[in-house]
Amino acid sequence: MKYVPAIVTVLAVALGVAGVVLGGADDSPGLQFLGVVIVVSAVALGVRSFRRRR
Repeated sequence: MKYVPAIVTVLAVALGVAGVVLGGADDSPGLQFLGVVIVVSAVALGVRSFRRRR
């Protein structure tokens, strides 16, 4: 159970990166923006949960 937040963070970052890549291939700035928002928020929440645990 202690690895679940790390796994969720990694999956969210992968989903965001996929959104950025697919948005770039389709020339969709909205999808690229959502991908960046997902990556930034996942990293921020991952860092926050890591700091709280320590």
